[in-house]
Amino acid sequence: MLDIKLIRERPTFVKNNLSRRGNPEFIEMLDKLIALDKKWRLDLTELNKLRHKRKKATNEIASLKKINKDISNSIKKAKNLDGLIENLEKEVVVEKKKIKEYLLKIPNLLHETVPIGLDENKNVQLKKWGEIPNFDYAIKNHIELGTKLQIIDIKRAGKVAGSRFFYLKGSGVLLDLALINFAIKEMTNKGFELVEPPYLMRREAYQGATALADFEDVLYKIENENLYLIATSEHPLVAMFMKEVIEEKNLPLKIAGISPCFRKEAGSHGKDTRGIFRTHQFNKIEQFIFCTPEQSWLLHEELLSNAEDIMKKIGLPYRVVNVCTGDIGTVAAKKFDIEVWMPAQNAYREIVSCSNCTEYQSRRLDIRYREKEGAPVKGFVHTLNSTAIATGRMIVAILENFQQEDGSIIIPEVLREYMGNIKKINL
Repeated sequence: MLDIKLIRERPTFVKNNLSRRGNPEFIEMLDKLIALDKKWRLDLTELNKLRHKRKKATNEIASLKKINKDISNSIKKAKNLDGLIENLEKEVVVEKKKIKEYLLKIPNLLHETVPIGLDENKNVQLKKWGEIPNFDYAIKNHIELGTKLQIIDIKRAGKVAGSRFFYLKGSGVLLDLALINFAIKEMTNKGFELVEPPYLMRREAYQGATALADFEDVLYKIENENLYLIATSEHPLVAMFMKEVIEEKNLPLKIAGISPCFRKEAGSHGKDTRGIFRTHQFNKIEQFIFCTPEQSWLLHEELLSNAEDIMKKIGLPYRVVNVCTGDIGTVAAKKFDIEVWMPAQNAYREIVSCSNCTEYQSRRLDIRYREKEGAPVKGFVHTLNSTAIATGRMIVAILENFQQEDGSIIIPEVLREYMGNIKKINL
């Protein structure tokens, strides 16, 4: 959520920043917000004047009573003021609620280095790492490989749960757990505290974590309950400190969230419908940081570096892209994606998202910081998040990049200790 004070004092700056997104609805919304905020402040001033007049009228009635003077006109005047005040009070409440609604919908301000573009095709490549495997035999996709090795069963999952679900079996489960345990080791070695969050969130908390109006069609809502299944551990992690003040000595606060993720994938109809690349349920280790504004941009690079280290140690070729204005979403001020090479698709595909959300989430959730207990609040913390490992997509990448001519899979060396030191998955 943006600072209404900033919008009042620098409306042109805010408008120019929002215009980079190429969505006229945001500008229209901002204009409505500015006009409504101006009216709300004028109405608030008028309301205070009316209350002052009513106080004077009340005092006048009391004075007239003391000297046995006629008070009928004064009572009439006071009643008239009561009606005006009551109506204006209602109007001010409605206006304030509408202002909050606009603030919740207007996206974050973009960092100046975010490239302008309509969609993911305009994301800017920053670097590449690793050699794309050169197979001298016909390769298989992860569905063929996983089915033949009997480690992925999509057909039976479809029978039980519908599309975009899967069973992992045998060595597939071991690989999933190996990825989780490897990521846990990497994160703890880098000073991150492990947290397993609730898998359900109340609407109030979720609305603070993300722009729920835009995100709600992705979420599973519990019927007749004010609860949603989490789409990523980022959301319960950021809400963990809602309405709290963190002492500066504890910042940056680095957390590694471990959870399954649940997504409807609405809006993805016809996209990645086969296999386990885009599913309704998957496991993920998430990096999350609370920090001061001065720390956040260096920490953004650190999160990216952590995710790159994982990719390098597993040995998967990847590239890093600077996500453009049309693909960045509402919450982030800047976002990097890591895209892993998928041989069967002959393309790089997103496997990591790494975002600096500045104070957009913390302002919504009222998470602030101060020098020490009892000291005045210094401001809102900055929040950052990045995938460490999303196991489903990582399994896809490992199966396709490390496949052998006979359909077996070479297990990356760093994962072997978590899989009983086996070197291959084969029949």
